[in-house]
Amino acid sequence: MENLYHQTNRLVLETQELFNRLESSKSEAIEAEIQSKILTISKNCEQLVVLVHKEPVSRRNNAKLRVDQLKYDYQHLQIALKTHQQNVLRRLRAEQEREELLNRRFTRNSDINDTTILIDHTIQHQNSLQGAHRGVDDLLGSGVSILQSLRDQRDRLTSTRNRLSGIFGNLRLSNTTMKYIEKRLKEDRYILYSGMAVTILIIIIVMMYFS
Repeated sequence: MENLYHQTNRLVLETQELFNRLESSKSEAIEAEIQSKILTISKNCEQLVVLVHKEPVSRRNNAKLRVDQLKYDYQHLQIALKTHQQNVLRRLRAEQEREELLNRRFTRNSDINDTTILIDHTIQHQNSLQGAHRGVDDLLGSGVSILQSLRDQRDRLTSTRNRLSGIFGNLRLSNTTMKYIEKRLKEDRYILYSGMAVTILIIIIVMMYFS
């Protein structure tokens, strides 16, 4: 076990040194060598896990700690390799996109078509806004008409109540009849105010939706 442990530990150190060289050279050969060493380290760690259980009990804990350290180093190297490969892919993709952008050629017709599309889109957006404004204006006009109608009804009810009060006073109607009339007028007033509140709420919601 000792020979395999020291061999694996030496591979870890060599791989770390290769990473330092890889950062400066960006060589594919060095990357391939790193991959090969990491694979060997992985296989050695698997063998060492098996050998740990064959160690004497007095040395087993210490052997397990050293193997766990090698496994940790292996995982660290593997993550470092994946990070390097991802960085390479991102760099290549960025270079490719830059080359495509630099090599792209625009013709006069394509410019005109692009401009036409933008203008059409702007016109459609403007028409939609104008339609929305007209809808809000119509709705506000309807709301004003409804409120005016409710106010007129309130005025007529008030006038009717005053006339009835005078008539019923002259006729000396019973208090029960008068209370019934007043109750009905009060209910009509609640209906009027509720209708006004609902109408105003609908107008506010519509204005918030189209704004």
